[in-house]
Amino acid sequence: MTNEHPPAAVSFGKAADGAEPGATHPASHAADAATMARTSLTALRGEVAKAVVGQDAVVTGLVIALLCRGHVLLEGVPGVAKTLLVRTLAQTLALDFKRVQFTPDLMPGDVTGSLVYDNRTAEFEFREGPVFTNLLLADEINRTPPKTQASLLESMEERQVSVEGLPRALPDPFMVCATQNPIEYEGTYPLPEAQLDRFLLKLTVPVPNRDEEIAVLQRHAFGFDPRDLSEVRSVAGPGELAAGRAAVRGVHVDPKIVGYVVDVCRATRQSPSLRLGVSPRGATALLATARAWAWLSGRGYVTPDDVKALARPTLRHRVQLRPEAELEGATADGVLAGVLATVPAPR
Repeated sequence: MTNEHPPAAVSFGKAADGAEPGATHPASHAADAATMARTSLTALRGEVAKAVVGQDAVVTGLVIALLCRGHVLLEGVPGVAKTLLVRTLAQTLALDFKRVQFTPDLMPGDVTGSLVYDNRTAEFEFREGPVFTNLLLADEINRTPPKTQASLLESMEERQVSVEGLPRALPDPFMVCATQNPIEYEGTYPLPEAQLDRFLLKLTVPVPNRDEEIAVLQRHAFGFDPRDLSEVRSVAGPGELAAGRAAVRGVHVDPKIVGYVVDVCRATRQSPSLRLGVSPRGATALLATARAWAWLSGRGYVTPDDVKALARPTLRHRVQLRPEAELEGATADGVLAGVLATVPAPR
């Protein structure tokens, strides 16, 4: 993920289309709403930085996922503020937030909800699980068995929960942020490819550099409490997200860019270092994230650099290395970097 920061970014008289004075043109209103949404979502990074130091790239990735109505897999060692980051993001967007600690004994009903018998009415009533929220943090998702992991699949793909054959819609917006530890694999259940493919982005949360770590300690020395986010303001909300999503759908994509995305994804299927390349779903995801990044950068069109910037976070979890490549020290990011270097970009 690139560390580049996207820039922040009622007429009177007779309108060109014959509208009466004082009338607002729908296209102009939509453009104004989109500009305000981009400004608010750009300001969001500054608010998150009040609680989390040095993770601007990850915050940008989370915003891109919200604009694309996707989900995010966060990977990082314990203690790099993954939970605080997601909780602070929810605060800045005025979204409902819930956290589930995934453990080996967690049951599907503990996530989605279940029917409970009510003695007063002599009927079963549905009690919503924590998945009924805007921002769900699935902490250490690979520590729970596949059956419970799979309980999230319908929620992530269909944005609903089915209990006893009755579908129940989830709130909008809805995003799953799942975390996993890249170091400790003992006693874990690796996510199957089908579920990994449901995550729009896989973002790595790095350990802060020396200066950033000094800033973290200084904040704690001056009394910073990560449980108290009262200083973090809500600078955007569902309305800004909806306006941003509408604007992203209007970002122009040249046919040459579409061909470039397809060529990059097809090249992964032919790479000698990979036993599994990117699926067409992955190509669709890359196009969507590139459009969102272009809009956040203040442009109404996608460039090859947008595709390159989002290729690794969008595709790294959709490819699988061959065992011999792993033994030679190859990584998914390294292979993707090689693919991007060899596939010619349109001019």
